[in-house]
Amino acid sequence: MKRKLIGLTIALSMIAASLTGCRTQQAPAQSAAPAASEAAPAASAEAAAPEQSAEAAEAASTVAEAVEAAIASGIAKEDLKIGAITIGDENEGYSAAHLAGLEGMKKALGLDDSQLTIKTNIGENEACYDAAADFAEAGCQIVFANSFGHETYMMQAAQDYPDVQFCHATGYQAKMSGIPNMHNYFTSIYESRYVSGVVAGMKLNEMIADGTITAEDAKVGYVGAYPYAEVISGFTSFFLGVRSECPEATMEVKYTNSWADLAAENEMAKNLIADGCVLISQHADTTGAPSACQELGVPCVGYNISMIPAAPDAALTSASINWEPYYTYAVQCLIDGEPIAPDWCQGYADGADRITELNEKTIAEGTAEKVAEVEAAIKDGSLKVFDTSTFTVGGKSLEDLIAEGGDYAKYADYVADGFFNESDTVNHGSAPAFDLIIDGIEAAAN
Repeated sequence: MKRKLIGLTIALSMIAASLTGCRTQQAPAQSAAPAASEAAPAASAEAAAPEQSAEAAEAASTVAEAVEAAIASGIAKEDLKIGAITIGDENEGYSAAHLAGLEGMKKALGLDDSQLTIKTNIGENEACYDAAADFAEAGCQIVFANSFGHETYMMQAAQDYPDVQFCHATGYQAKMSGIPNMHNYFTSIYESRYVSGVVAGMKLNEMIADGTITAEDAKVGYVGAYPYAEVISGFTSFFLGVRSECPEATMEVKYTNSWADLAAENEMAKNLIADGCVLISQHADTTGAPSACQELGVPCVGYNISMIPAAPDAALTSASINWEPYYTYAVQCLIDGEPIAPDWCQGYADGADRITELNEKTIAEGTAEKVAEVEAAIKDGSLKVFDTSTFTVGGKSLEDLIAEGGDYAKYADYVADGFFNESDTVNHGSAPAFDLIIDGIEAAAN
């Protein structure tokens, strides 16, 4: 039986629908960044139907009060029941990192194994809603989901079960939806991408110094999943890290159109190597690309998990996320009777981002010392990954492009004090927004 206030949440769903457009796939590059443009249709709808909006607003207020009351009472630790939905399992790096974070949360809070139930290999479709609803019906007070395409289904579940907290990784709609028990979370993964790029740049310098390649040959290949802001932000921050050490470097990006496709990632890496790329990185969730690099003797930087087991002679390190801080934070909020932030994002300084172990067999000399230096600068704020003085777009600075107006005017709210303010949960959201193709990067049309 569905929980309280279902009739009222129908009105609330009208608000959410007008704000979100019920998208199940992220907009491609050049449309994902600013939320401001998406607010206009909702404002128009409100003006056209003021009576309906007032009714919906009253319903939303009632739901919000119920959610607030449920949170304020807190939950005894021994009474907690937690559900988690993952798109993959322990054999897929991205989900494996989430599973490790959930396990870390369970240990950090001293929870029993029976208090956490996980449904793995749940697709970005109605199966996600069904899994979320099953958890709510089973008495879970909080439900997590980890893939971008899960968001719409989690939002629907949040409306249908207003006394359960629903938390979704990598999404962007929670805050604007007005659904009080819906939350987004991500980390400042661009920080660990940058650090892993520094490792790669030092490797390129070593290859240039020992004559393996020339400076003109310092071309990096990148296996991307989709042309979404999340992927573009990631490969841009990686490239900025590379260029901080090897200014001559260029990069070619190809997309697999899948988050996890072992064969496609392997083939794409081989295609990039055939195109002259001498080092490979990835925003894709399997060992496909590192396996190709191991086979062909090309160094690589992975994602999510250490790729050394798959590529012992090729892997340098991997950009990685530690999800434990968020899972611990969100569950602790329930115990303490505190609200969960609608958008959460932390990075290196809070232990949410890191790189995996450095492969001593493959890294350039001095890499560990350089990594420590760069990590310290990120933590103390003296290094900003998206420093706008370090890149151009079409030969122009981002500030100049914004001043010219047109398509670039939408980035004005993101740029301040000489850097692009990525994953700004105060003014925007935790999901990455940087979707520009900067000079030095060639990205395949998709």
